[in-house]
Amino acid sequence: MIIIRTDLKHLPFHYYYAGVYQGEVQFKEERIMHAIVEPRQRTQMNENILSEGLSSNLPFKQIHEHLDLFANAKWEGERVVLPNGFHYERYKPYQAVIKGKKQEGIVWALRNETALDVITVEGILVAFICPHRHGMEILVQPGYEDLTPLVAYRNPQLSQPEYGVNDMGTYMVPMKDGTRLATDVYLPEGKTGIEAFPTILVRTCYDRSNKKGFLMHWVNKGYAVVNQDVRGRADSEGELVPFYYERDDGKETIDWIIAQAWSNGDVGIWGASYLGYVAIAAATSGHPNLKAVVDEVNVGSPFTDTVRRGGAVCSWPLLSWTLAQSVGNRTDFSIFAGESVDVETVVDARPIREIPQQVIGKRSGPWDLWSQHPEYDDFWRNCTLTERGDQIQAPVFVISGWYDGDGPGVSETWRMLTEHDVPHRKIWLGPWEHNPNRARDFRGTRFSHDAVVYDYDIKVMSWFDRFLKGMENGIEQEPRATYYVVGNNEWRTSEDWTPVEATITPLYLGGEGHANSSFGDGLLHYQPIERAKTDTFVYNPKYPVAYSGEREPENMAQHELRQDILVYTSEKLEEDMIVAGELSAEIYAASTATDTDWVVTLTDVDEDGNSLRLSDYIVRAKYRKGLDQAALLTPNQVERYDIYMQNIAHTFRKGHRLRFTITSSNKFVVFPNSNTGENPYDEQEAMIAKQTVYHSPKYPSHIRVPVINKR
Repeated sequence: MIIIRTDLKHLPFHYYYAGVYQGEVQFKEERIMHAIVEPRQRTQMNENILSEGLSSNLPFKQIHEHLDLFANAKWEGERVVLPNGFHYERYKPYQAVIKGKKQEGIVWALRNETALDVITVEGILVAFICPHRHGMEILVQPGYEDLTPLVAYRNPQLSQPEYGVNDMGTYMVPMKDGTRLATDVYLPEGKTGIEAFPTILVRTCYDRSNKKGFLMHWVNKGYAVVNQDVRGRADSEGELVPFYYERDDGKETIDWIIAQAWSNGDVGIWGASYLGYVAIAAATSGHPNLKAVVDEVNVGSPFTDTVRRGGAVCSWPLLSWTLAQSVGNRTDFSIFAGESVDVETVVDARPIREIPQQVIGKRSGPWDLWSQHPEYDDFWRNCTLTERGDQIQAPVFVISGWYDGDGPGVSETWRMLTEHDVPHRKIWLGPWEHNPNRARDFRGTRFSHDAVVYDYDIKVMSWFDRFLKGMENGIEQEPRATYYVVGNNEWRTSEDWTPVEATITPLYLGGEGHANSSFGDGLLHYQPIERAKTDTFVYNPKYPVAYSGEREPENMAQHELRQDILVYTSEKLEEDMIVAGELSAEIYAASTATDTDWVVTLTDVDEDGNSLRLSDYIVRAKYRKGLDQAALLTPNQVERYDIYMQNIAHTFRKGHRLRFTITSSNKFVVFPNSNTGENPYDEQEAMIAKQTVYHSPKYPSHIRVPVINKR
């Protein structure tokens, strides 16, 4: 007979990570005890104090601190608020027969915080759930596993945890130029008759030892895992030159893997953020043994995303990463997070070329190198994913979200995969940040409970199972695109991204020539404009726009009061409108400068005038004809600008309005253009520019939005 314990202290919990049993945990009065499972033989060890170095996102200390609150709460009705402020809402049931009795577990979803869900049975807490990108973690009273999301891991079409982990140690793997990369190898152990395995490769700039524990569940499920520091980082030799070597180093590492006796010749690669760029770069090598790619929130090519976004020079998003990498051969995460430096001081420092010396007291190798290549040349071509997109053969699973700051990189990757019709490509887009699948509320925007999914790592595992093990799990037969519509707060699928159900709808800029600020007369029209009008503003690089450098639903209303922002607003919607897919704009404009920037933004304006930012992008004028065709402007000459914007899936509610804005700066994303056309890394006297935007039959400036009609 299973007895539910209401006093949670001293009660044993079984701890699971990505469906793999990790031992027994007890919350005692003064400490947390953990009886671990020995990795190689999978034997239960004696209990000891919970290790500080445990690879886990589960907030053990927080649970311990508030254990009595969880135990004494009245888990009934639709909402439960704990004395510590945790706000839970009833989510969904799990049912199972336990010891001959039908039982029901109720999931309670945590709101307004990083998800730490709980499960109760008859009002008594029996489990904690911590879903995240690497693998869902669950603490459960023994015997109640069937009333938790753990049941999804038992799918016979999913690799099961049948192995221990054989840590083979570190190999210094030589690249063709002699540079050796620190490479850890982990092999499955414990099942006789199998000597060669498919491999999952991870190549990181953040020290391979930092999160190696998050990778072990793949080994438990029958994969060799190869975990490598990219060159110049942690224990690898060489110099860090971001982006430049990743394609070739990835290819040569795969060559090394398939030459090992433990490899069956099939290799997959996983990566997120910069590691995602690394994964896609390896795919562009066209290596025939690379059979599967999982790419999460990937950094894009330098001139698309992080270094020279749209041709401009990125400011804080780039500096935070580059300075953090430049302090030493291991990342300084306090700089990366903007905790040990003042962000605005860093962004305002000049000259741009010397910012590292001013902030961290030393030169930055990457920063110096980039400043030596102010134009798109062979150096940058070697870093650009799309230059070799036609070489990709492996199926690629792309995962990102509407609040991912590397959205331009994700869109670039997806356009590339689509252009070259890469077989079995798949995309999953949620209401997620750069750290996806974390919370159900973001900056005041509320999502449904299932915005945090319980099968994130299961989808990743299924992708590798299908294309590395040949398991017929059907994932490649699912719709190509799965996406979450904010506002409707529902998941949808389509046979492609942009959804095939969407109609690309142009919204034309119009007005009487005074679109400056939200008090101006700028309008968005569904039909082309018949009258020729222009709007002008003055761009002074010394007084740049300064909205958030993050991708978030920021209220732009205060910024839109500025005279150097042109604002075009639609009429109030008579019914809800869903916009889902890739966005773009076609702008006709002139400047008195020889070079300048154009920043475009789409927002949702509610009845109270709040203007929530949904999508934006920037383009440097000199690259209007292409990165390979840089050309300064002829002052006052009208030019056409085709601008890709960040993807969205959003419901504009009845009574709301669409708003499109144009300006020439945002200092927390890119350094303000001096308007001179000179090397942006050098000190220079900024010029004030008069900017003119045209909207007429001859110059039909417009934004293109993919609209999905009602079902």
